[in-house]
Amino acid sequence: MDSFAELWEMIKEECKNQVSESIYNVWFKDMELVSFSDDKAVIALSDFKKKIVENRFMDKLESSFRNVLGFDIKIILTDVESGQKPPDKTEILPNEEGTFESFVVGPSNKFAYAAASAVANDPGGKYNPLFIYGNSGLGKTHLLNAICHEIKKNNPNMNIVYTRGEDFTNELVKYIAQKSTDEFHAKYRNANVLLVDDVQFISGKTSTQEEFFHTFNALYQSGNQIVLTSDLPPREIATLEDRLRNRFEWGLIADIQPPDLETRMAIIKRKAETLDFDIPDDIIQYIAEKLKNNIRQLEGAVKKMQAFVTMQGLPVNITTAQTAIKDIIVDSSASPVTVSRIVAEVARTYGADPQEIYSPKQNAKITRMRQMAMYIAREMTGLSTKLIGREFNRDHSTVVYSLDKFSKLYESDSKVRSTVESIMKNIRGGR
Repeated sequence: MDSFAELWEMIKEECKNQVSESIYNVWFKDMELVSFSDDKAVIALSDFKKKIVENRFMDKLESSFRNVLGFDIKIILTDVESGQKPPDKTEILPNEEGTFESFVVGPSNKFAYAAASAVANDPGGKYNPLFIYGNSGLGKTHLLNAICHEIKKNNPNMNIVYTRGEDFTNELVKYIAQKSTDEFHAKYRNANVLLVDDVQFISGKTSTQEEFFHTFNALYQSGNQIVLTSDLPPREIATLEDRLRNRFEWGLIADIQPPDLETRMAIIKRKAETLDFDIPDDIIQYIAEKLKNNIRQLEGAVKKMQAFVTMQGLPVNITTAQTAIKDIIVDSSASPVTVSRIVAEVARTYGADPQEIYSPKQNAKITRMRQMAMYIAREMTGLSTKLIGREFNRDHSTVVYSLDKFSKLYESDSKVRSTVESIMKNIRGGR
């Protein structure tokens, strides 16, 4: 293994293969690998998440380490406030691999690549804002990195600010608590270029959307460049305010689709070259034929195969390739829709914690989310009202009442209906 950081990236990629994307984003994404030895790994996360992971996801974490390392290891979870804090985070940008030169262009991403190149060469020009959308793992973040690198190369004095939708929200909460929002405004509204990855995560959050609206206006009116990425086009982002939706559509919208076979093979070959790892063409084609929808999975398969070869002395052949991708293939197949997946997606849509939906809380927002989750569970799982009640810790009569009430709302309110359909689409798409 080349480095501590690379090992952790491989473990996190494997975690993504173990759970749905929505569960990963809620419970795994913010984990930090504090220390690692041959027999023990220490991972830090918030105290609340620590308890949930210990009770519900420890087996997934253990199997992720096992699949990457090839042997079992003891995992110790610690909370970030305990004094054994993880090292300071490094900004995701710039990423040395994320350049236009290292981006493999094919029919599925050619337009998005051209749009990103145009913005990088003329920031604040006619393509402002640039909105790139597509499923997870298709190269949106790579293009953000590439834009950053190119602008820095051509305009080294430009103030470039990168953030993720979720981080923008968390940072705003912190500054509000510290009563120092002027510092927050100074950071974002003085940017020459603002890049926001996964902007869909600000949807459903009233204060965040209000702040982002004013940030967007300040930058746009000053002629500064805005680049946004999302898993959905603006019109399909549920609970996004119309005034933001309209602004996101002001400039250029570009989508990225899953790559074709030839592009997938080129991606595998490029990744192997960066790792100085020689893979025969027939094995490259085999991997490309098996993994069709996610660039991250293709690159992860190459890194995992290299780990098997370098750490366990396995040969570079089809058998090793099959071993490297078998868990990814299982994860990529149609997985059953579970109540936990539904609850996680409903919570993500409204910017809430999934545990609130299971909780006894009865305020209007949480009650609505709970009723929506029950309704979607009935529609997508075929569970009886009795079993749905058991999943939500509610009695049968409560479930019947909730389903009846939400069904009427679904029929009468087009916005609610659109939100439900969007959530169901995300779940079917394997989020």
